[in-house]
Amino acid sequence: MSKISGSQALLEGLWNEGVRVVFGLPGGAIMPVYDALLDSEIRHILARHEQSAAHMADGYARASGRPGVCIATSGPGATNLVTGIATAFADSSPIIAITGQVATPTIGKDSFQECDIVGIVTPVTKYAFQPMQPQEIPLVVKKAFKIASTGRPGPVLIDLPRDIQINVADMNVPKKVDIRGYNPHITPHPVQIKKAADLLLNSDKPIIWSGGGVIISNAATLLREVAEFLMAPVVTSLIGKGGFPENHPLSLGPIGMHGRPEANKTICEADCILAVGVRFSDRSTGRFDEFGKDARIIHIDIDPAELGKNKKVELPIVSDVGIALKSLIASMKRKIVKKDKTLWQKRVQEIKSQIREGDFGSGNGIYQSQIVKKIRELLPSNGILTTEVGKNQMWGELYYQVIEPRTWITSTGLGTMGFGFPAAIGAKVAKPDVPVVDLAGDGSFRMTENSLSTCMAEDIPVIVVILNNSTLGMVEQWQRLFYDRRYSGVKLGNIPDFVKLVEAYGAQGLHAQSIKEFEKAFKEAIISDVTTVIDCPVSPEEDVFPFVPPGRGLNEVLFDSEGQK
Repeated sequence: MSKISGSQALLEGLWNEGVRVVFGLPGGAIMPVYDALLDSEIRHILARHEQSAAHMADGYARASGRPGVCIATSGPGATNLVTGIATAFADSSPIIAITGQVATPTIGKDSFQECDIVGIVTPVTKYAFQPMQPQEIPLVVKKAFKIASTGRPGPVLIDLPRDIQINVADMNVPKKVDIRGYNPHITPHPVQIKKAADLLLNSDKPIIWSGGGVIISNAATLLREVAEFLMAPVVTSLIGKGGFPENHPLSLGPIGMHGRPEANKTICEADCILAVGVRFSDRSTGRFDEFGKDARIIHIDIDPAELGKNKKVELPIVSDVGIALKSLIASMKRKIVKKDKTLWQKRVQEIKSQIREGDFGSGNGIYQSQIVKKIRELLPSNGILTTEVGKNQMWGELYYQVIEPRTWITSTGLGTMGFGFPAAIGAKVAKPDVPVVDLAGDGSFRMTENSLSTCMAEDIPVIVVILNNSTLGMVEQWQRLFYDRRYSGVKLGNIPDFVKLVEAYGAQGLHAQSIKEFEKAFKEAIISDVTTVIDCPVSPEEDVFPFVPPGRGLNEVLFDSEGQK
């Protein structure tokens, strides 16, 4: 037991949880914590906007598998974190958000920069704490990390009144913590595992659908073992890219609205779907009533709320997916394989051969799919690609092969523009020895480009590739396809000149107007010791296809704007 301030107790608690870096932006209500940071060994990385601080913590968490930490002051500082917190919540990413709050005697009195941040973030956090005594802080920190990183991961908020940060008390630091009512179920029921093994072994056309839960539970090796044992094709969700190597012969890539057409077609023909760590998102499944309607579905997920939420399945299994897959492998190996999967394997190969691989677009510009493929060619397998949201993200989904887990970082559930660049910074901090690239659209990059200041001031070199079509490209594509080309609020123009903007920050800016120029620029960027932004002018008319229109099933894939299937 030691007598220290609440701020010191907070930082000591973070250190004990393995935190060595935090991302934040100070203000009046959090100044005691920032003062204590001067005496701490924890590195503080100064964001230029609180939303970016949250995204940096999120990128750090996804790349490392450990909770990321962001800090902001009260009022607008706290509310600016909300988009980043909601992004992490939607994608099950463990972050700890720490906010300052007005002093306890003034809470509820409309004090300067006061807001009920606990009430605001409750729907988008696993839990929100507001300790009212400094001696509560060590236990709160311990609970926050346990909640954020166990079960289905997610963000946790710690809101600290200013006087609680300053006041001194005897602190009892717990070595472990039990949280009443919080006991994630991580072990599968053996009867359910046996049933799953029987279903898979007795199916004629099994397929595996791998989601983000496979990556979260570090179960990629186990998933590969299941796939190879069954010789079953594997598809992924958008966030699940990397849970199964996309250069593997059994990989068909992602399913969904902008998934690979061979993946969509194959899952529609399967008679048994093993859905692992997925949440049956509408963007993955299309119409819920059409998805897997002729298949027997096994759904493994650690969150019982996801089982049957969007799609009723035959066999729900509540479990950590890694533990469940290990049990499933053991159960299948004890049984005799009763079905010959040769015909199914031949059918899958036939489907793959029927799908035309198109680089869509015309003229002499840089086709965006070619840029994405070139990035994959030049990046090592452990290189990390983050994306923004929009066409850039969809080109990445279709054409960027993810080989290793935690090397594909993108906002899927919330679809947050501006996420990719600060997330790349967080990922680079987590993995300083690997190259980190943000695949961006010009619309998204404009939202958080001030993070260039953080890159330069903190010596965090990342690469940004801007697919610059001078428009909000995905919105424009939908207006072109579904609103008779009635364009509203999408034209961004050619302002700013990104190379000049980047150079004003002291970073390196490059133009690339052909694939040859892009390859040269990217090779220069990957060996540079400063952040490099490559501006690639592309046509706004180059739409992302294949595409499943909203409200359609996965078997209704459009290959071009004329509605060709």
